[in-house]
Amino acid sequence: MVYQIRLKGHLGPKWADWFGDVTITLEDDGETLLTCPVVDQAALHGLLRKIRDLGMPLIFAIRVKPP
Repeated sequence: MVYQIRLKGHLGPKWADWFGDVTITLEDDGETLLTCPVVDQAALHGLLRKIRDLGMPLIFAIRVKPP
């Protein structure tokens, strides 16, 4: 599965290694879009936990490609 996770604020590209196999897109509106392959719900919760630890507001997390 592939998820897109949108955050309020810009997250620098240096964070890509911390997140693993994630594409970071900085949007013109000041938001960050993470595109992430996720193998299961436990991996998704792990990504969301990392975002929580950053303290960045989560706008949404959606699945964009089914298994």
